[in-house]
Amino acid sequence: MDTEFSSIHWILIVVAALIITALGAYAGRLVFMLNAQNQRQLNARQKRLDSINQSVQTIAFAMQQQQCDLSEGAVRICSMLEAVPLSPLPDYQKEFPALHELFGKVKHYPTHEARQALSKKERRAQDKEREQFESELESAILVETEKLKVFEAQI
Repeated sequence: MDTEFSSIHWILIVVAALIITALGAYAGRLVFMLNAQNQRQLNARQKRLDSINQSVQTIAFAMQQQQCDLSEGAVRICSMLEAVPLSPLPDYQKEFPALHELFGKVKHYPTHEARQALSKKERRAQDKEREQFESELESAILVETEKLKVFEAQI
């Protein structure tokens, strides 16, 4: 009986060791896969951030060169700043107050087909109002675009 108990005992130890080894290998594989997934997500976030940074810089430059209306630039830049993949999101409204003020005043204006559906009188009235907002905030926005030309949000 001592021999049987000893053989069973050793068999159980070997089986337990095999199970522990298999579970360890599986856990190691899962950790490796998780690290790879985290790296892919980090790379994707960085790629998105690089794209946003480049777009913000380009639009800021176009605004300064008068190749882009201040209103259109404000809408585009503020929308991109809201999409920056950072948590917590920096307080860009505090950093670029004039840009966000103009954005707040014009973001409700219809665009594309909805704008074309307006009468000429309604479009002219909106354009006049938009141009007034732009002229009031132009100097402050142009100062902010200097900072935006070198904008670099970082993870």
